[in-house]
Amino acid sequence: MKKILTAVLSFVLITVSIISVSALDNGSVTRVNDYADLLSDSQETKLREKLDEISEKNQCDVVILTVDELDGKSSQAYADDFYDENGFGFGANYDGILLLVSMGQRDWAISTCGYGITAFTDAGMDYMVDRFKPDLSDGDYYKAFDTYADLCDDFLVQAKTGKPYDVGNLPKTPLGLHWILIALVVGVIIAVIVIGVMINDLKSVRPNNRAADYQKEGSFVLNTQKDMFLYRTVSK
Repeated sequence: MKKILTAVLSFVLITVSIISVSALDNGSVTRVNDYADLLSDSQETKLREKLDEISEKNQCDVVILTVDELDGKSSQAYADDFYDENGFGFGANYDGILLLVSMGQRDWAISTCGYGITAFTDAGMDYMVDRFKPDLSDGDYYKAFDTYADLCDDFLVQAKTGKPYDVGNLPKTPLGLHWILIALVVGVIIAVIVIGVMINDLKSVRPNNRAADYQKEGSFVLNTQKDMFLYRTVSK
């Protein structure tokens, strides 16, 4: 009896897995599922091709999901369930990561599975969110998702070195344009001050109207003194 139950259970699990994988292959779900219609057709196609390339290269699914409502679930539970129920993931551990954006709740969530948990640590995901969240808030969804894709690729490549991005080992944040401009302005000001001081030090010769300033103190000694009448002029 136990053998029969085990066989039936195995058959059910295999059938569910085949159905899930078939659904992914047939296009009912892809690595870009824009149910909230945030992207244009061309943006969606371009983004899907990019995620397919990243996923296949790293053997770890990178997925994006947008929805209008969460059907009463939390954003995290919805993301986890969608990943599990739609055949995502590479290998026996279903390696992958999924980003969910819910427009109705103005919320987001990230679900990781298998090797995705190793590659995307809590600190690493916080870093990623800080990079793409401003564009989400501004409504530039394609740019936000494109940044997410690039970061996923970077994190997966880094994880293969055996040192995933984590606390104390996060990518260096690039300086913003405004900081570069501020640095240039400060540099110019400092350069002007330094050059001004150098030019001032080179001015060793200056005009002077007082001969006493050229006299060495204590060098003048008067030895003889007398009055001499030279001439007289009288006009009438």
